[in-house]
Amino acid sequence: MRATSPVTVGRDGEIGLLSSALDAVQRRSGRALFLLGEAGIGKSRLVGECAYRAYELGMPVLRGRASSTGLVVPYRPLVEALSSHFRAAGTPTDPELVPYHPALARLVPEWRRGASPGYPETVVELAEALLRLLSVLGRDTGCVILLEDLHDSDTETVAVVEYVIDNLAGLPILLLGTLRPEAGAALDLVRSAERRQTAAVRELRALGDDEVRLLTGACLETPPERIPPVVQHRLAERAAGNPYLVELLLADLLDTGQLRRTDAGWDAAEQPDCALPSGILRSWARRLDRLDEPVRDLLLTAATLGSQFSVTVLQTVTGFEDRALFTHLRSAVEAGVIAPDGAAPDRYTFRHALTAEALVSSLAPAERAALARRAAAAVEHSGQPLDEDRRQLVATLELAAGNRSGAALQFAEAGRRLLASGTHGSAVVLLERAHSLAAESDRAAIAEDLAVARAESGDLDGALTLTDTLPPVPARSEAAARRGDAHIKIAWVAVMAERVSDAARQISAAHGLLGPSPSPARRAALVVVDGHLSLLPGEDRGEPGETERAALLAAETAEAEGLPVVACQAWQLLALLSREKGFDAADACLERMLTLSTEHSLPLWRVEAMVRLGANGFMRTGDAARLHSARAAATELGALLLTRTVDGLLAMNAVMCARWDEAQEIIDRSAEASARVGNLSAHRYLLLAGATMAAHRGRRREMDRSLAAFRRAGGEQSLLVPLGLGLCRAIGALLDEDRGRALSDLDAALGWERDHPSYFYLSGRYGLRPLLRILAGEADRREYDAVTASPGAGLAWNRQFMDLAEAVLLGRDGDRAGAARLMAAFEARSAAFPVARHLGLRLVADAARADGWGEPVAWLRTAEEFFYGAGVQPVAAACRAGLRQAGASVTQHRGGRDRIPSSLRTTGVTPREYEVFVLLAERPGNQQIARRLSISPRTVEKHMASLLSKTGRENRAALCEYAAEYAAEHTVEHA
Repeated sequence: MRATSPVTVGRDGEIGLLSSALDAVQRRSGRALFLLGEAGIGKSRLVGECAYRAYELGMPVLRGRASSTGLVVPYRPLVEALSSHFRAAGTPTDPELVPYHPALARLVPEWRRGASPGYPETVVELAEALLRLLSVLGRDTGCVILLEDLHDSDTETVAVVEYVIDNLAGLPILLLGTLRPEAGAALDLVRSAERRQTAAVRELRALGDDEVRLLTGACLETPPERIPPVVQHRLAERAAGNPYLVELLLADLLDTGQLRRTDAGWDAAEQPDCALPSGILRSWARRLDRLDEPVRDLLLTAATLGSQFSVTVLQTVTGFEDRALFTHLRSAVEAGVIAPDGAAPDRYTFRHALTAEALVSSLAPAERAALARRAAAAVEHSGQPLDEDRRQLVATLELAAGNRSGAALQFAEAGRRLLASGTHGSAVVLLERAHSLAAESDRAAIAEDLAVARAESGDLDGALTLTDTLPPVPARSEAAARRGDAHIKIAWVAVMAERVSDAARQISAAHGLLGPSPSPARRAALVVVDGHLSLLPGEDRGEPGETERAALLAAETAEAEGLPVVACQAWQLLALLSREKGFDAADACLERMLTLSTEHSLPLWRVEAMVRLGANGFMRTGDAARLHSARAAATELGALLLTRTVDGLLAMNAVMCARWDEAQEIIDRSAEASARVGNLSAHRYLLLAGATMAAHRGRRREMDRSLAAFRRAGGEQSLLVPLGLGLCRAIGALLDEDRGRALSDLDAALGWERDHPSYFYLSGRYGLRPLLRILAGEADRREYDAVTASPGAGLAWNRQFMDLAEAVLLGRDGDRAGAARLMAAFEARSAAFPVARHLGLRLVADAARADGWGEPVAWLRTAEEFFYGAGVQPVAAACRAGLRQAGASVTQHRGGRDRIPSSLRTTGVTPREYEVFVLLAERPGNQQIARRLSISPRTVEKHMASLLSKTGRENRAALCEYAAEYAAEHTVEHA
């Protein structure tokens, strides 16, 4: 007989806390709350209470539970939580979530694309995608995600939960988790979050005696005072305030007749049997005795498989036919022992984890081991593929049967498979379990895989520590080859983390193990890692040609040996090295990388190639079309880290092209998100793009604030330092009309690059710096020729400044036609970069006027017009000063000036002169114009003379014809 309370007793404080959290979520104030307590203390009851109240408020509720079978199932509680909601409500169709579908596909089966290659998203990317999903679900009413038994969850789930609770501020989300106070990653997370004040933690206390009496009365639907005192006393004494044990013991008293309902109320035995813990075991033994033998055997087998079990596996172990199996399961459900698992139709769960534990404990040790051994053999030899879950189940059963070494081998193989699939954290858990159980002969091989798993999961220090403890192996043996592979993989992780000395040490260890003549495949992998290491700051790059030849051989070898990932790494390295020869060579390497990654279904490497090709394309031409294609591919793949990287490049492109709104939108969208997911390189680049935008708009204070944020994010220790000095600060100095400071910043950038060789080319070294030095008389044709010999000088941003530099040199030499030709090239090349274009005109105008070439007055008017409109007063004022020195009229910025077409405004036409000009299309006389504009005929004559001078027309007739042509064009445009 069941004895379950229909109400929650003794938890008013916790219920109040839940209500307060739900209210806060409705105000878009995210909350994280954890309930901590032993098994049976009432955590699930409170979760149910929270779900009920959330439903009443119209909130979406997502509820999942970690597996208590001991199996490591990545993201199980999250998958179950999302399935619990989408099963009834359907998957959301909000377009805002489309970029996150690939990352969420691991959790939402409906978003999996069967024909598409999978992408092993990082935990951070998945966590960010989940956060966006919950935000969309809770947009109107708030939403609740309930995660139970987190002490049993995998490390990936713990990492996702940590990310979510750290980023709930301002979001309409309540995360409620439950766990036991057992040492582990989940408890560490909860205590850490409590210290950081990002989550509230409530430890559930045992019920007091009065509360136990209330609970008993609720279970029996009887006022507490009408229940025999001896029963109340025994329950309070034996259950120790645990609500589940109260209900369990009460059910046993009812089942055994020690407590029975009479016409007068309730009658109890003189001394009810409520002993613990043996009393629980005896109570379950008695309950089993009352069941049919097949049902009893089925339940004991199921309990051996864990508190949650698969019907398919249970059938494999028991051998029952379908009809008998489901008949026995139905009987067990009716007895209140198990229930269908709502998250999966193939699974059942015991009513409580303690139930399964009690059933297993009721068996004698030898009987328990024999049952586990029989179950392990049945699963292993069932003919079904041993996937990670089944392999872990076999390992758990082998361990229960006393076969530690057999369990270790199964755990190790399951861990290796998870490692290969990119689930690094769970792989670490399983490999550590295998390592602790393994026989001495197997420990070293497992430790090698464990070290790789730790490195790839982000614990590089742990990986390095473990490799230092590995026992020696004979050089050039098969064991040495496997050990060398591990060192190479760890070295690659160290290179990507810019841990130079650690990477070098791992490469050295691999060389020592593999000897001077490793296999071609391993030699290729070593060359690739070593080559990437040589590009990091502080490393000796060696002879470039030799490094490039070795990398090319490695790429060819990797392709021949069927190692597409190593081949992609090699072509990526070659693309960087080839930039010294030109961007055509670099792009050819990247195109090969793109082809390989496409042929071998390596989606992440394919997008990497597209991103690098897009970056090269935007630098070469200023066109970001390929970058946009790369971003679309990264978004489709769900590669959120790469998406943010592309966003940084797109933001900088928009800045250089003076598309301020577009740049700001990208920075606002991605800067915070990149920091949240830990993509520091993209975050720094986006911050630098923001600082560069402020510099290019002449906003020095804003630039300084943004550069301070860039420095706080570690920018001064990154490879972006030259861009910060040249592309940002130097341009800002020029817009302050401070050429000395600009040259100082450019010199500093050059000095940094000489000490830290890199493959970035927009720092001014190949464009702006040579121009300023030539204008200042500090450089000549020889320096110009040396710079143009570099591929970097051919990039669109740099080439425009080099065109100006050569025009100045030709003008000084008296080659006016050559200088004019270069200025025409500059006009075409700089069209994509408005700030650079007008700044260039301002910079060369003085030299052109001094040397008597070009059209310095027209250039100054054009630049003045642009910078006045942009609010960059220092440059606009300098342009006006230059016009005065040239003896040209200076435009007065009065009202109505914005109505003057740019072609006339840049010649200095004033608003009043423009009014006269418009009327000339009708060919009126001066008297008519004077009357229509209410000015004197003498003033009209002055305006006419000025218009003739500024437009370059010979006489009044020509000016009127010009005005008529303009009027016709203007009419067509507006039509």
